[in-house]
Amino acid sequence: MHDLGAGFGYLMKGQRWVAGHGRWFGFGLLPGLVTLVLYAGALVGLAYGADDLTAWATPFADDWSSPWLGLFRGSLTVLLFALGLFLAVITFTAVTLLVGQPFYESLSEAVDRAEGGEVPQSELPLWRDLWISARDSLRILVRVALYGVLLFALGFIPVVGQTVIPVLGFCVSGFFLAEELTAVALQRRGVELKERLRLLRGRRMLTLGFGVPLTLAFLVPFVAVFLMPGAVAGATLMVRELTAEPGGAAPDDDAANGGQGTRRPGVPLAMDK
Repeated sequence: MHDLGAGFGYLMKGQRWVAGHGRWFGFGLLPGLVTLVLYAGALVGLAYGADDLTAWATPFADDWSSPWLGLFRGSLTVLLFALGLFLAVITFTAVTLLVGQPFYESLSEAVDRAEGGEVPQSELPLWRDLWISARDSLRILVRVALYGVLLFALGFIPVVGQTVIPVLGFCVSGFFLAEELTAVALQRRGVELKERLRLLRGRRMLTLGFGVPLTLAFLVPFVAVFLMPGAVAGATLMVRELTAEPGGAAPDDDAANGGQGTRRPGVPLAMDK
């Protein structure tokens, strides 16, 4: 339970950090606003075109009598829009991080610099960083989709499906949301996706304490825009703890070693690339 509270604490620390560094807060808002406009436009287009799309996809129902034709296509239209909204919610963070890769990487570096110790920097070109982020985000979305199908099926179990399964769904979403956000700082440290997942599983309650409250807040995309800069800052602060486990050097130890850092098992330093 201590880790659960600590994870939530990092989320709050990140929000306080950007609140105390107003320039970085404004800087970190830009990618979220751009993504929000793109998603809003896509959803408005879907809302206007959903009727035509369902009519085009169901020509076999053209001769159905009223009210069955209206009920059938109306239900499909609602489901189509609900699916679009669901996809928008689960992909918003990944797309925002991809659009704002240079912004959030700079923000994450600023947090590391302000906290002292090692400030890892990616030595890869921007296009390579963007490719890695897109590839890893796609892998995460596939995992989320698989869990989503499984949880959807389990949702038909009486009682359990209406109580336990929704809680598990938020936990799964929170875990992978935390992975997406910590990836900004961990990718700068040269940590691959497989190792990132291992780190987060090793401190599962810490990860859930950070990710689950954020998932609940991110259900409202407009709120997500304003929380995103602080979420990246908080994830960076949490990464500093995750990469300073026993057997590795804490940030202050790195400073004492002349900023060169000490290799942590499974956590390569950027300078070692």
